[in-house]
Formats: sequence, structure tokens, C-alpha cells
Amino acid sequence: MQSRISAGLLVYRRLQDGLDVFLAHPGGPLFAHKDDGHWTIPKGEVERGEDLLVTAIREFHEETGIVIDPALDFLPLESIQQKGGKIVHAWAVKRNWMDDPLIQSNEFEMEWPPGSGRRQRFPEVDRAQFFPLSEAKRKLKERQEPLLDELAAALGATPD
Repeated sequence: MQSRISAGLLVYRRLQDGLDVFLAHPGGPLFAHKDDGHWTIPKGEVERGEDLLVTAIREFHEETGIVIDPALDFLPLESIQQKGGKIVHAWAVKRNWMDDPLIQSNEFEMEWPPGSGRRQRFPEVDRAQFFPLSEAKRKLKERQEPLLDELAAALGATPD
């Protein structure tokens, strides 16, 4: 069986006091009251034959509503494997938004509450924001933390 493959972007900004990264919180009722250890980089599954970076840029837009220019300089990061076996390919890209942008996420549908027969729609991402690197390590899914370490090393930042 082939592993599922996702691609995403780790957007960062450099401030005088350090490095911030932009993370997304999954939407829907299953994550409504979960915080630390549940945030993620905006990412999504790759279609067969699709370019990984093209997927990462598209998925970032679908999950946040923010357009990332494909002509920017993207720093490829080592892929990681999540607990469920999914392989995640990621790129870092610098964006200097000073305020957290308002996001507009695509939606998914699920039966809620379970067993009710009622289908509801929820945003795939319910919020997204920049975090200082040390706080991002606490917020991010554990298996994605190496992406932060690699970005910090590549930029000469202190991972805290």
C-alpha cells in the first residue's frame, strides 16, 4: 500500500526579536477544544502526477484564502512522516505580513453529531496565525517539529 502524500508551506517572517512561523488550526468539532500539539502547516494531499510545490501553494490558498506568488524563493525542507503514515513535503517561504491576515478556508462535510444522520459543513482551517518559534513548537503537531528545526538552522535562528 502506498502512503498518502501531502505538500505544504511553512510561511515565516523575521522580526527584530526572532523568527515567527504561520500555523493553521484544524476546523470542525473534533478540534474545537484542542490547541497545543494540534496546529499544522497549511497542507493538502497531492493528486497523482501533480507537482509537489504547485500542490503546496494551491493548498495554502485553499486552507487560508491567501495567495502566495509562485515566483517567490522557496526553501525546500526535508519531508516528514506523520503518525498515520502520511508523507509531508514542505517548503519554507518568507512573507512579511505584520498583522495576522484574515483567513477564508475551504470547507468539508461530516455527520455531526455522530449517529445523528445530520450532515454539517465546517471550515478545514478555523484560524491561522504567526507564532514565535518557541511557541510554535508547542502548538505544532509533534511530527512536524523537525520542519521548524530545519528552518531555524537554515536561517541561523535559535530554535529555543
